[in-house]
Amino acid sequence: MASSSSGPSAKNRDSIGSSVASSTASTDAAPIVSTSISERGTDDSSKLKTLLSILRKFIGVSDIAAVRFSLPAQLLEPIPNLDHALTQVVEYWNYLDRPETFISIGDSEDALGRMLAVLRFWFSKDLCLGSSSEYALLYSPRGFADVSKCNWVVEDTLPPLAGQGQKTSFVNGQSTANKPVKVSYLTEQTSHHPPVSAFFVDCPEKGIVARGYDQLSAKFTGTSIRVTPGNHNLGIFITLQNRGNEEYQLTHPVAHLGGLLRGSLSVTVADTCTVTCPKTRIKVVLHYLDEGWLGKTQNKVHGVIFNYDPDNDNRSRIKDVPEKDVLARLEGCWHDKVYYILTGSRDSQLLIDLNPLFQVPKIIPPMTEQLSCESRRFWKDVTQAIIDKQFTQATKLKQELEERQRERAAAREAQNQEFRPQFFAEVVAPAGKPSLTEEGVRALRGLHQDNFHLEEHDFSTV
Repeated sequence: MASSSSGPSAKNRDSIGSSVASSTASTDAAPIVSTSISERGTDDSSKLKTLLSILRKFIGVSDIAAVRFSLPAQLLEPIPNLDHALTQVVEYWNYLDRPETFISIGDSEDALGRMLAVLRFWFSKDLCLGSSSEYALLYSPRGFADVSKCNWVVEDTLPPLAGQGQKTSFVNGQSTANKPVKVSYLTEQTSHHPPVSAFFVDCPEKGIVARGYDQLSAKFTGTSIRVTPGNHNLGIFITLQNRGNEEYQLTHPVAHLGGLLRGSLSVTVADTCTVTCPKTRIKVVLHYLDEGWLGKTQNKVHGVIFNYDPDNDNRSRIKDVPEKDVLARLEGCWHDKVYYILTGSRDSQLLIDLNPLFQVPKIIPPMTEQLSCESRRFWKDVTQAIIDKQFTQATKLKQELEERQRERAAAREAQNQEFRPQFFAEVVAPAGKPSLTEEGVRALRGLHQDNFHLEEHDFSTV
């Protein structure tokens, strides 16, 4: 959730900061390398007026995300929703803005060091709010049975935290330090009503997997939009396969999209969230602070890392944690710099400096290698019309796509056909951790080998 410029300067590309080193994406000729810069259609004030006129109809509605309505094309950004790794209305969680923080999570031999690396990833994952407009978070088009897949290739450059010594990551007996590492990503909309998308992130070279469901609940209060995790969104689940399947659960805080009335959109967070690892018996409580006593936004965050009992996990506030259990404390600004202080030390150490960071471009398949249901191909005509500022045509095309999908849904219902995701085994999983179908496993294996081709299915049943 960092604030930064819309694009990195040459200086920023060379110097990524004290804690996080720069990374570059593959420039293979076949795939397309996307950026986070979005086209503008109508001016922002016109968009806001139109949006507010729509939102006023939803005052008192408990969950806008569960309501079926179609936005006019002039409110859409020409970037499909799943390519933002986002879901509906105001999804503010993006998971791989800096993939090098993800691949370094398991490097430290020290359990506390690995938890600190999880937090370094956590604070790096929302740079989208600085490098692209908040409008993109509101108006990205999405389809029915949307699918998106991509890769990142980054250098394994980050040092381990807390623990001493060299990086400990090895692949087939060889260290991956300072070498390119590939991260593959697959997401699919597994439920339409309510809208839910499953995602799976895989880095076999480092033995790291992340998965979960994207779903949110959004309520318009009259002056802002309050965004909370949906019932099926239990957070991000990260598994370190090379550490005995050590698993971390990262829960999401509540956020508010404000500035609607004054015409200056901003995301604020004033809530508590947690990170837990039952295997190491280490937990984190993060407390986000919104406004100071003068009403000025602080964007401050405080946190505590401590030993806990997974069978008696009853501490959800910083003040409830006994001093004897504390391993480290955190403080800083979640879109600036975050520091940690180890117990027994007075020296604060930099966890991450977000100021010079920008979103690492992802590598996506060329249009000829995309399924008909993949986001960019599914929405390509609508996208082109928006870029050309042909909003009447874009709205018409969008409505035609939506009507065609409604007809398919009605046909499934008439034939008593149950909706089945293609790549994920469940529409939703009770534990919040989706599993892949055999086809999903093959899709990820293909991504690891830069093979984007997948067989088309009859999407009348998916």
